[in-house]
Amino acid sequence: MFQGEVALITGGGTGIGFAVASELGELGAKVALCGRRPEPLAKAAEELGRAGVEVFTTTCDIRDPEQIKTCVEAVKQRFGRIDVLVNNAGGQFPSAAETLSPKGFEAVVRNNLLGTFNMTQAVATQAFIPQKRGRIVNVIAQISRGFPGMIHTGAARAGVENMTKTLAVEWSAYGIRVNAVAPGVIKTTGTDQYPPEILEAAAKQTPLRRIGTANEVAHLIVYLASRQADFITGQSFTIDGGQSLWGNVWEVPEDVPRFVPED
Repeated sequence: MFQGEVALITGGGTGIGFAVASELGELGAKVALCGRRPEPLAKAAEELGRAGVEVFTTTCDIRDPEQIKTCVEAVKQRFGRIDVLVNNAGGQFPSAAETLSPKGFEAVVRNNLLGTFNMTQAVATQAFIPQKRGRIVNVIAQISRGFPGMIHTGAARAGVENMTKTLAVEWSAYGIRVNAVAPGVIKTTGTDQYPPEILEAAAKQTPLRRIGTANEVAHLIVYLASRQADFITGQSFTIDGGQSLWGNVWEVPEDVPRFVPED
C-alpha cells in the first residue's frame, strides 16, 4: 500500500509513533523517525531494521524551527522525498488548573501546538507543496468535552484541531490532505507516569471497559495516511472506546461552597 513512499513520524521512537512506523514499514513505506532522545530512536531503528524496514532516524526538538528545517532536509537527502507526515510528538502531565504554573502551561503549548505547526509548515514548504501532494495526520487528544485535569494540553490540542481544518482548506490546491486522530486513554510508555488508579478509573468510565492500545490507534492513522482515504480531509476522528459519549471525565466535588443568587 505504501510501496515507494516515505513517511516522517515525529516522536517515532516509542508508543503510538513506533506502532505507526511499524505498520507503515510492513506496508512498504520507508520510515523516518525523529525525536528529542537518541536512545529510543536507536532502539526503534534496530527493531524496525530486523523486520526489514528501511529506516532513518534523526534527533529533533520540534520546539526549535532550525532543528526542524535540518531534520526535514536530512530526510529528503536520505530518501529524496516525503509523502506522509505523522505529527505524533507531544507531552503533558496531569495538573489541576489552579495549581498549574505559567511555565508549565507554556511548555506544553510550545511543544504540542507550536511544535506541531513548525514541523507541519516545514514539511509542507520543503516537500509537499513543491511536489503537489502530501498527507498529514495530527495526533491530538479526545477533547470534545474539554480536558479537565490537563487544561494545558487541551488548549494546545484544540489549537491543532483547528489548524487541521484550516490547512485542509488552504493547502487543498497543493493536493495536501490534513486530518487528525483524537485518542482517548491509550496504554503506552507515556501513560506509565500516571498512577495506576487513574488508568483503572479511565477503564471504568469507558463503555468498552478498557483502555486502548497503541496498535489500535496506529491502524486509524495508517488508514488516513493511505490513498484509500484520498477524499477525507479536515476531519478529526475520535478513538476512545466510547468514553466521550459516557461517564465522568472529572469528579465535581460536592463539599465546595457554591454561589447561590439571593433572588
